[in-house]
Amino acid sequence: MARGCLCCLKYLMFLFNLIFWLCGCGLLGVGIWLSATQGSFATLAPSLPSLSAANLLIAIGTIVMVVGFLGCLGAIKESKCLLLSFFIVLLVIFFMELILIILFFVYRTEVGEYAREDLKMGLRLYGSEGNVGLTNAWNIIQTEYECCGVDNSTDWDAVLGSNIVPDSCCQEYSKECGKHSPSKWFVPGCYNKIETLLEKQTAVIGSIVISIVVIQILGMAFSMILFHQISRSGKKYKA
Repeated sequence: MARGCLCCLKYLMFLFNLIFWLCGCGLLGVGIWLSATQGSFATLAPSLPSLSAANLLIAIGTIVMVVGFLGCLGAIKESKCLLLSFFIVLLVIFFMELILIILFFVYRTEVGEYAREDLKMGLRLYGSEGNVGLTNAWNIIQTEYECCGVDNSTDWDAVLGSNIVPDSCCQEYSKECGKHSPSKWFVPGCYNKIETLLEKQTAVIGSIVISIVVIQILGMAFSMILFHQISRSGKKYKA
């Protein structure tokens, strides 16, 4: 009975981590594709120039691939070393996520103010040489979310001049519609607009976070069960 349960656990863990590894490959592939073909789409934050969508996907995809590989190979080979490595990596990631979540809620106001000021600093790079990515990013965000500037359209005064905004701020796009036509511009700022949209999706975001945490805890639990059974018996559970 115990042998059958452990064999089942072994192959379930292998299958789960195989899927996990394939997802990591997909994320890495998309990240590399974005980096190669959409390299001009950069981050909006000048203080974090490497924090682009492509770089984030590459980093997350690599981590997921490594974790999936350790769990997949550790389960099928019944390697105590790989299973322990899998457990330690998951544990470190779990605690890092926990610390980040706690810090975010403790310093939520400070993080919000810092993000606002950093985005406003980024506005000053709009349209400048070597910042095509940031320029494209602002144009896409303002068009997609129907917003203008960080807090409102006046954020562009220090960048483009008084009463002038990018054409992407216009409710109905036309060439040079962003010059001296406030009645045609989007009213809400992009920061508040996106913040409101995220708050409406709190339940969905919370469910995703909880699901990730549960998967990590189950992965650590299953790896330790298999690890201890192999250590106690000194035998491998072949099907």
